This record gives sequence, structure tokens and C-alpha cells, in this order.
Amino acid sequence: MNYIKFIIIPFSLIAIISCKSGNKNNNAKKETPPVPVDVIIAKDENFSSNIEVNGTVLSEEMVDLHPEVNGRITYLSIPDGAMVTKGTVLAKINDADLQAELEQQKVQLKLAEKTEERLKKLLAVNGVDQATYDAALSQVDLYEANIKVLDAQIDKTVIKAPFSGRLGLRLVSEGAYVTPSTLIGTLQQTDKIKIDFVVPEVYESFVIVGQTVTVQTTSEKYLTATINAIEPQINTTTRNIKVRAKLENGIISPGSFVKILFDKKGKGIVVPTNVIIPDAISNQVVVVKNGKAVFVNVETGVRTSDVVEITKGISPCDTVVVSGVLFVRPNGKVKIKKVKSNK
Repeated sequence: MNYIKFIIIPFSLIAIISCKSGNKNNNAKKETPPVPVDVIIAKDENFSSNIEVNGTVLSEEMVDLHPEVNGRITYLSIPDGAMVTKGTVLAKINDADLQAELEQQKVQLKLAEKTEERLKKLLAVNGVDQATYDAALSQVDLYEANIKVLDAQIDKTVIKAPFSGRLGLRLVSEGAYVTPSTLIGTLQQTDKIKIDFVVPEVYESFVIVGQTVTVQTTSEKYLTATINAIEPQINTTTRNIKVRAKLENGIISPGSFVKILFDKKGKGIVVPTNVIIPDAISNQVVVVKNGKAVFVNVETGVRTSDVVEITKGISPCDTVVVSGVLFVRPNGKVKIKKVKSNK
């Protein structure tokens, strides 16, 4: 038994010593050197943002010319590209049947009016009862209503220019049978031009009614436009704001593609774009606190090719990591090599 105890005790001591040395080795392995990083000190700065968005040129007024009723065109005056004034008759649909029915109603109206006048005189001397006179009077009202209906139907057979402008190309010929779905031409007010474009919601503060913007055409011409309307609701799918501006000078053909240029100056905390860490939920930056890396969720605002504005998440005087971001770990030790400038 003594022999057995003698053997067991040394082995136990060896095991304890081995565990202790193993723990020392593991602790040694866990001690990793701090990650060297470059940083900037966050502060409010003045910055300039050059924003460029795409726009579409539109006429101030534009309309596709369609007939309101089915029929054959008996008159057509749509010279290609001609200027017309408001109210000009551009086309007329055959209305012979309506005109004949209108004449019939007018004849019947005259007869009903004579009957009503005669019965009115008889009613004054009690030569006829009130019910008979009322029936004659209602007949007059009926024919007058029928004439108004026919006048409205006849008016629909005439196509007039709803405003002064320039005609497009004529798409039908006189004598053609048309329906309300038939396009016979277009009319546009080309002397007044508007431009529609969309702006990301992060630039909402840049868009103000009355603000002047620069319009760049495909021929590298630079014109001026003034914002006159903003869609009150942001598009829930694209998160863009629809904006409309009026061209102040120059001429651009409707339908043209243009670029809208904003030059906005602002003040806020900005950091280089490469320090932003994209995340599934939000963007992050790494801030140094007490010698350790802290990952902070931030909200971004204006973005340029070089810097991005931080609207929420960090404060002035925070130390933000700008190089070595890929190597730092949450709560990992860092060593500041250099404090850089944001300029």
C-alpha cells in the first residue's frame, strides 16, 4: 500500500504542475498586441456638397388629341408643327344625324310653345283646367332639355385646341373613321418648359421652393431653373422626393434628358467615406475609448466622393478610426499611430 501511495503522489504533483504551466501558456497566447490605427478627431466643419441627379424636360402644357365620339372625320386642320391659338377648331366628326335630330326637336318645341301659350290664355278665363296646362308646360321643358342634350353631343364632335401651343405630327387623314382611343395628334406649349427630377430623401433639406439649380444638357450647355413645386410625400418604395423646376433661360426640347446640379454648403461632422462599416441594420464607425475599439451605430446624411456627414451616433471630440478598421475587433486594444486631419 505504501508503495502505491508513493507512486500516486508524484504523478499528482506532475499533473498540477502541468496544468499550471498550461494555463500560463494559454494566458500568454491570449495576450494579443494592440492594433495600430490612424484616427481623426470629430468636429463640426464647413463642407461643400456637389449633388447631381437626372431630370426629364416637359412642356408646361401638353395633351394628346383624341376624339370624344366615334365617327368619320369630315374636317381636319392639323398642320404638322404649326402654332395654333386656344379654341382653334382642329377636327370635326360627322354630326349629320345629330343635326337632323336637333332640328326635329326645335320644330316640336315651337309647336309645344304655341300650345302652352294658347292654354295659358284659356286658363286665365277658366276655359281649361290647371292639369292640362301643366302638361303642356312640361312638354315645353322636355323639348328644351332634349335640345341641350343634342347640343352637348354635337359639341363633342368638334376637337378644339385647349390652349395655345405647337402641334405635333398629324396621325390621321380626313375621312378616317376614328374612336375615342384614336390619337390624331399632339399639342404642346413649348415656350414654357418645366423639368421633373427626383432627389434622395437624405438631401431633402437641399430642396427649397424658389431655389435656383443648374441644368446641364446633353450638349454640355448650362442653363438655370428655379424649383417651383415639391411633392409633399416621399416615395415609400424608392425613398426619393419628386421635384419640379421651371426653366428660366434657354430652350430645351420636351422629352430631353438633363442633369440637375446642386451646390450646397453645410456644417456638421464629416468623416472619410472609407471609415463607414456597412451593416444589415445600420452603418457603423469605430471610436477609440480608453484605448479600446468601440463599434458605434451612426446615421449618415450628405455624401460626396470623399466624405460623408454623420448626423447621429458620434459627437465632436470623439476619436474615430480611419485606417486599420478591418483589423480591429469590438473592445479590442488599439494603438494610435497618427492623428490625421479631415482636410
